[in-house]
Amino acid sequence: MSVVIIGGNECMERRYRDLCTAYHCKSRVYTKLHRDMQNFGSPDLLILFTGEMSHKMVHSALSSIRGTNTRVARVGTGSMSALRKVLEEHVGSMK
Repeated sequence: MSVVIIGGNECMERRYRDLCTAYHCKSRVYTKLHRDMQNFGSPDLLILFTGEMSHKMVHSALSSIRGTNTRVARVGTGSMSALRKVLEEHVGSMK
């Protein structure tokens, strides 16, 4: 399963990737607005940490997945427990 995480804390970027790897997911993390955000394809799951991102980032991310079958999870905080909860819901428990 492919996961794109947008927002969150810049210092937690590596921990986000490690947790996704533990759930057997390929992940990309964008903590800041970047031009590569418009071309991340059609992941299986898009996670938006809305508390740590601008409205422009939200609109850019949602417009880039328009017309795809990507599931979107909006989370208010960028904590590891919040990410773990989303991955539990959408991916299942760790194997």
